[in-house]
Amino acid sequence: MRRSRAQWESTRREPATAGGILPVEAIERRIYLIRGQKAMVDSDLAELYRVPTKSVNLAVRRNTMRFPADFMFQLSQSEADSLRFQIETSETGRGGRRYLPYVFTGQGIAMLSSVLNGDRAVLVDIAIMRAFVMLREIMATHKDLAHKIEALERKYATHDEQIHVIFDAIKKLLAPTVPAKRRIGFTTE
Repeated sequence: MRRSRAQWESTRREPATAGGILPVEAIERRIYLIRGQKAMVDSDLAELYRVPTKSVNLAVRRNTMRFPADFMFQLSQSEADSLRFQIETSETGRGGRRYLPYVFTGQGIAMLSSVLNGDRAVLVDIAIMRAFVMLREIMATHKDLAHKIEALERKYATHDEQIHVIFDAIKKLLAPTVPAKRRIGFTTE
């Protein structure tokens, strides 16, 4: 959604209080796994900071030394297309972006709040850092569960083999026995 300059000015005048910040769950939905890293898109960050995306990118360009490649990177065309389908943004030429979006890792977001001045930037940064910490804790919990499930699978894999042997033996016992055929004809002893 494009906003006019007057709309941006009205949102900038609002007091930045803790109650005005989005809940952690709303921020978590804007964190994507890109190139194996948890990151946020520049347009989502701009919306949280209540500034135009152009202002975020301009502040980054003015402070390039603060944003090494592990803090921020620009998406490739295929990554941008994939992300566009995930977050349902419009195509270029139809009111959409003209440039490939930048994404910021957790460290890049912390650095971004130092570049963007204001109380709102500090409060948004705190909320985003809490969301990243919460996601890290959830991932650690999932890893613990995955290790426990693997241990159970290994333990019961041997049991499965033993159970198959037992079932095969039971099937052999339950199979009807074929009586020995009596030979027809004259027998000599």
